[in-house]
Amino acid sequence: MPVNITSVKTSSNGVWQGDNPLNFAFPLLVVQTTLILVVSRFLALLFKPLRQPKVIAEIVGGIVLGPSAFGRNQEYMHQIFPKWSTPILESVASIGLLFFLFLVGLELDLNSIRRSGKKAVGIAAAGISIPFILGIGITYVLWKTIEGADKVGYIQYVVFMGVALSITAFPVLARILAELKLLTTQVGETAMAAAAFNDVVAWILLALAVALAGDGGSDGPHKSPLTSIWVLLSGIAFVVFMMVAIRPAMKWVALRCSPEHGIVDEAYICLTLAGVLVSGFITDLIGIHSIFGAFVFGLTIPKGGDFAKRLIERIEDFVSGLLLPLYFASSGLKTDVAKIRGGKAWGLLLLVITTACAGKITGTFLAAMLCMIPAREAIALGLLMNTKGLVELIVLNIGKEKKVLNDEAFAVLVLMALFTTFMTTPTVMSIYKPSRGSSTGVHRRLEPASETIKDELRVLACVHGSGNIPSLINLIESTRSVTKTSLKLYIMHLVELTERSSSIMMVHRFRKNGFPFTNRHRDSELHNRVAFAFQDYSQLGRVSVRTTTAISPLAKMHEDICYVAEEKNVPMIILPFHKQWRKEDGDVVVEHRGHGWRAVNQRVLKSAPCSVAVLVDRGYGSDPPQTPGPTAGKEQRVSVIFFGGPDDREALELGGRIVDHPSVTVTVIRFVEKEGVDGKGVMLRPSPSKATSENHYTFSTAPINLEKEKELDEGAVNEFQKRWEGMVDYREKVATNIVEGVLEIGRSGDYDLVIVGKGRCPSTMVAELADRRAEHAELGPIGDLLTSSGVSSVLIIQQHDTILAEEAPVSKVEQSEDDRVTAYQPSAEV
Repeated sequence: MPVNITSVKTSSNGVWQGDNPLNFAFPLLVVQTTLILVVSRFLALLFKPLRQPKVIAEIVGGIVLGPSAFGRNQEYMHQIFPKWSTPILESVASIGLLFFLFLVGLELDLNSIRRSGKKAVGIAAAGISIPFILGIGITYVLWKTIEGADKVGYIQYVVFMGVALSITAFPVLARILAELKLLTTQVGETAMAAAAFNDVVAWILLALAVALAGDGGSDGPHKSPLTSIWVLLSGIAFVVFMMVAIRPAMKWVALRCSPEHGIVDEAYICLTLAGVLVSGFITDLIGIHSIFGAFVFGLTIPKGGDFAKRLIERIEDFVSGLLLPLYFASSGLKTDVAKIRGGKAWGLLLLVITTACAGKITGTFLAAMLCMIPAREAIALGLLMNTKGLVELIVLNIGKEKKVLNDEAFAVLVLMALFTTFMTTPTVMSIYKPSRGSSTGVHRRLEPASETIKDELRVLACVHGSGNIPSLINLIESTRSVTKTSLKLYIMHLVELTERSSSIMMVHRFRKNGFPFTNRHRDSELHNRVAFAFQDYSQLGRVSVRTTTAISPLAKMHEDICYVAEEKNVPMIILPFHKQWRKEDGDVVVEHRGHGWRAVNQRVLKSAPCSVAVLVDRGYGSDPPQTPGPTAGKEQRVSVIFFGGPDDREALELGGRIVDHPSVTVTVIRFVEKEGVDGKGVMLRPSPSKATSENHYTFSTAPINLEKEKELDEGAVNEFQKRWEGMVDYREKVATNIVEGVLEIGRSGDYDLVIVGKGRCPSTMVAELADRRAEHAELGPIGDLLTSSGVSSVLIIQQHDTILAEEAPVSKVEQSEDDRVTAYQPSAEV
């Protein structure tokens, strides 16, 4: 029964008064939104192992909920998705789309497109023109074959089909490149640059298509050809006005909202959001879709400033997480696969898919080959540029609104977009995989120091943000030999790649996020902070600093870190702890970055091709050691706690490097067992019952020769004392109570930094703590004690040794001294 939409009420009186909420606009919208979100998220989980972008799940979710699947039940369609509710759902979805396109314009840097170079522009041009030309031929076939298609003007049909076949989805492509770890390769950089150029051209073509389409159908008065010209001229005038008049105004607003002028005024935020709606209204008034106005308005906002970041924070999660899925799902709801009937219709679908793939892949491949790109990489580039997504669906939806595309043509093109995007990841994985050199098995570590390390120390230091820089600089400067060893420091800014569009668009701004390491974007806040901090050191001629940005999901971040460490042949990685302590108004505040970052550190500790140090910062950067000179200020106090074992020897080696700095005093505290006391030895055996818990320490499962380890420990200590005699305060502390002895050091406040080994091959003293409940098990027993209860910053070091790589939780087994052979004895089955 038809429903007059003007008679539909917003909310019901409730079921107790006999109203069915599904007959009212707002309750039905809530049900539809919830159903779409649940189904699309469920499908996203199913597609995640296939590394498919979220847009695939949202479109498929709409198809499943629509007439192609669940919608075959007419009662379901009448109750959940009645025809009168379609304008309401699409209006809400269009608001989300409007603000999403504003975000795309806000985050798209036109300057980066100008920097792309002729190669990327040429590849993009070939990837657009050849599919467009092929689209002219296939358009005629569809125009004559699909029933009712010839009622639309051929020119309009050609433009819409050409745009649909030739565009590339920039945000979706960025997500796929990140998932495939191709962002740092030549293929990834070229694809991103070409896709950005493609994106701009797509919007121009879309504006042209809308201007030519008019109402699309044959009903109503005939439209004069001059109308399309007026629409185009008005659109050009709008863009010119926005760039000439509005862009300087928004630049002034951004400056007024910069940190130098205090907090961002809420009035400017509200006016900007209103500007998005007004811009959309103006382009709709002109005859171009409202999203074009929102996109252009986004281009006028200065990039990278505090004002732009605040806008993104206010809009993004609500729009991308809630409203945008409604738009993708509404596309699926309008897709009726049943309209594709018979062999002829399915043949047309195959023809469209073949033409789209052949045109895009062939055009990109030929252009890439002319640019001297190897054939394998050129094919991968063609497959990547064949990705469809947001702009594709916008084109198809506008084509359906304008009655240029009927139900059958719309369904064919939506399925084409789904197929081409779905095939990208598996085909690229099968054809092209960049070589990531596997570990050579060489032990890259500080101890024993090779001649290369003695001449030049290379360190890869990772940071979460600018807050990690002071403590990092303090540590690096402390370890820098002022007379002997030059320092080459690689700083990697770790950025989590999430589903948020701003995270994905960050890829575009950091296209040089891999190799070579030099960050060409000098306006990067992180780069400026680091460059300024190391400016004096670089002038000394013995310090080289290079910055890079790793953008990855947290689950794969460790791969980037380990790959860079392997590639740059560094003997040590420095990681920031996932907690940071700082003082605010006299109170200590703990910043917790989350369990995901803790897991990154755990995976790096397990997989690193070199030694790893985890820096627990409790204000270590507040009083940095001074560069040697007449103005040298306050001395830093560093303590090295030594129990014995490979990790402790690595910590001692690092302590020796710190001794050489004239503004740092080093104290070595060695714990020794009390002589002449009869005691029991300690045997540790793997404990499967503890394997599922993170509250237990893990130790190496490799057999350890205790006597040999003692010899190595004595040799390391003797060598250290001999080398730094008179420059180090060396103390021995009798181990009566390990916990109290360590906490006494950590809580004393006598030291700015305490350096300890992780203790994977524990001495008898450390083995006593094996059954102690751990708070941060990845730091080892001593590091965990100091981190949990101390007041000093702590550096926990793990020496690289492939023999010790396998670790497991253990249980302590007491035995008599007569039976004791080693302090650690793995079970026979390990």
